[in-house]
Amino acid sequence: MQLLANNLRGKGLRFSPSKPVSSDSKNVKKLISKCPMYAQTPLHECADLANLLGIGSLHIKDERPRMGLGSFKALGATYAIAKMAAKSPLINDEPEKTLRGKTFITASAGNHGMSVAAGARIFGANSVIYLSETVPKEFAGRLREKGAKVIIEGADYEASMQAAAECAELEGWILLSDSTWEGYSTGYDVMEGYLMMPEEAFIQMPISPTHIFLQAGVGGLAAAVTASVRSNWGISPKIIVVEPSEAPAIMESIRVGKPVYAEGGVSIMGRLDCKEPSHLALYCLAKEADFFMTLTDSEVLESIEGLDKYGLLTSASGGAGYAGLVKALTTHNCDLDSDSHVLLFLSEGATDD
Repeated sequence: MQLLANNLRGKGLRFSPSKPVSSDSKNVKKLISKCPMYAQTPLHECADLANLLGIGSLHIKDERPRMGLGSFKALGATYAIAKMAAKSPLINDEPEKTLRGKTFITASAGNHGMSVAAGARIFGANSVIYLSETVPKEFAGRLREKGAKVIIEGADYEASMQAAAECAELEGWILLSDSTWEGYSTGYDVMEGYLMMPEEAFIQMPISPTHIFLQAGVGGLAAAVTASVRSNWGISPKIIVVEPSEAPAIMESIRVGKPVYAEGGVSIMGRLDCKEPSHLALYCLAKEADFFMTLTDSEVLESIEGLDKYGLLTSASGGAGYAGLVKALTTHNCDLDSDSHVLLFLSEGATDD
């Protein structure tokens, strides 16, 4: 485990995105609530686990049943596509025709591709998903079942995203990444869709948390929750961002004060194994998060072992936030004690990493 206290807290990075991460969920609630698959996901009060860990309380927001896709990612691309569809006069009477003839293309390390495929199908559009060679083959089959065309290209996520971006440019298709970088900000809408998750948690939580652990790949989940938390609960909750040790893109960018490419091997935390941060997410987290943590694959597997006994079976990616809590407690870090009230997000089910 590595831990970095954020010396940029309250200041942020020198560069500034064209617009900050949104914390306004009004439009998200309006559009997502119209989706026939939408239902609020549960927030579990885990008293037995809290007692085991020696903290005051533990609440886990469970994204495994999200819209039948098994992950919080269902909120992102589905919302971004719905936002485009809402501009069509057909949206109320014939939503399945609103985006007919359009093609959405992206690269995915996992669940984002499912959301793009599902959202495109709802509104009559086509979808093309690039997968890297490291993504399990069975995932391609799940995407095809949702109507997507699947292309395997690139040794890692970054290479497959580059291939998708080049194809989008060549074909005139709509690139819908869940990240942002210089010259590309469409991922802003994807991140905005994730606001539905903390919005539900604000209503469900009986008390304000003292600590929130957030797993991160490019940083979309972490940034959306962080922006929303600061807007609703203020500066009090300590926010800890957890990444794989093989992909410390956010931590290293914070360390040097600018976006960097993080070298590393392949992590079993497949959905978090991203070597470059979203610029928009990074800007938010640099200013608003309190700690950045990296964990090895073995540390995460060791920490989440036994969660199934509590009805919380998940993958290494989905349980990285919980693993961060366990490691922070065992190393006496992040100002945790017996009076701490912790909020976590179980971001996906027990899929193969």
